[in-house]
Amino acid sequence: MKTSTRILIIFILLISFCSNLSAQPKAQHNLQFAGMPTQWYEGLPLGNGWLGGLLWQKNDKIRLSLDRVDLWDDRPMPEIEKLRFAWVKEQVLKNQYDTVQALGDTPYEKYAAPTKIPGAALEFDCRAFGGVKRSTLNIKDAYANVEFNNGVQMNHYVHASELRGFFGFENLKNTEFLPELLIPNYNTGKSGATGNSVEGQSLERLGYAKGSLNQSPQSLRYHQPTWEGHYYEVLVEWQWYKSNLLIGQWTISVDQLAVMPPLPPQSDEPTPWPSHQAWWQNYWSKSSVQLPDSLLEKQYYLEMYKFGSVARSNTPPISLQAIWTADNGNLPPWKGDYHHDLNTQLSYWPGYAANHLDLTSSFTNWLWQVRPENKRWTQAYFGTEGLNVPGVNTLSGKPMGGWIQYSMSPTTSAWLAQHFYWQWRYSMDPSFLQKKARPYLQDVAQYLDQITKKEGKERQLPLSSSPEVFNNSIQAWFLAFSNHDLALVKNAFAMTAQVSNGAKAKYWQQILQELPNFTQNQQGLTIAPGLPFEHTHRHHAHLMAIYPLKVLNYQREADRDLIEKSLDQLQAVGTREWTGYSFAWAACLMAQAKRGDLALDLLQKFARNFCVANSFHVNGDQKGGQYSNFTYHPFTLEGNFAFAQGIHELLLQCHDGVIEVLPALPRNWEDISFESLRAEGAFLISAIQKDGKPQSIQVLAEQGGVLQIKLPPGNWQVPAGHEKDLQKKEKYWRLPMKKGETVLFLR
Repeated sequence: MKTSTRILIIFILLISFCSNLSAQPKAQHNLQFAGMPTQWYEGLPLGNGWLGGLLWQKNDKIRLSLDRVDLWDDRPMPEIEKLRFAWVKEQVLKNQYDTVQALGDTPYEKYAAPTKIPGAALEFDCRAFGGVKRSTLNIKDAYANVEFNNGVQMNHYVHASELRGFFGFENLKNTEFLPELLIPNYNTGKSGATGNSVEGQSLERLGYAKGSLNQSPQSLRYHQPTWEGHYYEVLVEWQWYKSNLLIGQWTISVDQLAVMPPLPPQSDEPTPWPSHQAWWQNYWSKSSVQLPDSLLEKQYYLEMYKFGSVARSNTPPISLQAIWTADNGNLPPWKGDYHHDLNTQLSYWPGYAANHLDLTSSFTNWLWQVRPENKRWTQAYFGTEGLNVPGVNTLSGKPMGGWIQYSMSPTTSAWLAQHFYWQWRYSMDPSFLQKKARPYLQDVAQYLDQITKKEGKERQLPLSSSPEVFNNSIQAWFLAFSNHDLALVKNAFAMTAQVSNGAKAKYWQQILQELPNFTQNQQGLTIAPGLPFEHTHRHHAHLMAIYPLKVLNYQREADRDLIEKSLDQLQAVGTREWTGYSFAWAACLMAQAKRGDLALDLLQKFARNFCVANSFHVNGDQKGGQYSNFTYHPFTLEGNFAFAQGIHELLLQCHDGVIEVLPALPRNWEDISFESLRAEGAFLISAIQKDGKPQSIQVLAEQGGVLQIKLPPGNWQVPAGHEKDLQKKEKYWRLPMKKGETVLFLR
């Protein structure tokens, strides 16, 4: 090929990359309804990581539910601190588990708090506007618009980087039109029904004093006492522009007076819209994908919109509902808490590959912040040094209990440590490695070293479990490693060895060799020794070694047969006891074994059956139990974000330091492209496939280093200028790259 022709092709492909990026997201990815959603969990979602709003219709009024991420009743859970792990084992061995349940599980249902709590709601009486013609959530610029039949326009957005949300009404004729603030029924004089943690307990059970509402001609201020002198405030302000434009703003503050910058005088920009729009423009510029399946592409962009709405580097992590707490007069499902037996972990899965490390850092930043409390609890409950984390905890990292096999699991920190490892591997930031990743991983490894005991030649946990097998019964405890716990412990020591140096690295490697092998039978991985995987279950815990830990690697011939059998058995037992996240996680699992068509089917089922009209994952099958016996609808976010990662796993994977491009595409996906997906090693990958044939793959080395990349089958040309550097291994290419360097592989 002539040099000039090749340069022209490269230029055209680079222009194509840029045009693909600038076109995303598109109008067809927006939410649009003829009318308004009529349930809070189907509302139009808005947020900035700190503040959140849901726009929907309740009875005859338009309602904006207001929330803040750290709006918590963070009182200690009674009785939990009495528990000790050694005593739990004694009770298990004596077959007297009811005493453990009384201390560890009963308080979670018995006491309303600790819990996430709702803020308030704004209501607008829009009956005079002739009904809603159309409502739209524009995800490109993160705002909601409502069109009324008489021409009035209603707009809402939560500013991307300021602690305030905005609402506006255009073409108004009645200057007496004002918002009304709805106060949560914390204090209605009722006794408060007990309820349960899934449906949500009554707010009255929190025992709060009655709040106060101060009103002026252009503002509302609500002050709500919570527990032990704590409180929060909601402030709403508005003013008229010209004669037909009403602009308002709102905020929620915790234990401090709510103060907002004043609305500006009449001007062309009555709100700080340009800076909000610029934040979202930058967010969407980080990466993009184009898929031949319109259902999955729309769901993907809605997931990434939600991710940009619920995470910031300085916020608490993504909880079950994050900034969209239930607005139904009750506490949120499962108290809106931090579940670390998969919910928080799955919620951050897509952020790494989608090139949003600034947002994934919220998880590791918060875990680092609550590390002292977690180390205190580790010493008190397990009697060891080092670090474990309660599997269910509060805003400040304190234990909440409830099914302690999982809420106080001995391996929770081993899974959380993976996010420190990923934050380093995807960024290759040496400062983060030194200051946070290495110390955190070594704390976790120190704890695991002390909690595991040698029995003969092998180490064992005193008690093990597999979420949420046998639920909260004594049968849920095993006296030998479950494959779930074993995979986590193996991975924790392997990661710690990798980030350590010298004698420390050798020590962690030595301990790794003392761990037993995974238990298996003819059908593949078992749940635990003597317990085969024979019944459908929502949590794919026994397959952790395949994904997300990748302790077992399909690229290794020694692992391939076990992975194949295990995934075959997962299919064979069926999906009847799955919830929505089970489908998204299973898609990621299938992608590891190149089963792209199966992964596609699972992702489509998730999007069609386990999400409501606004794309929220509601756990149960919303089409009458077509694929699952669960037909309820408690909203939680982890399934949404696991879905987005399922898309990523079809397009890009990393195994043992090797990046594989287009590893698990469904057979009928012919035209695909993606821009700037991030891989381990801080490499940004872009690819284009046309008519079923990969055309080009571009790699940017953000930090430099040795690129190890497995390209799709085909005759790939050596990138210009790298004829001497590029080494062709048996299954992948190896290329040293400088920091900031870009290479383009062409067929």
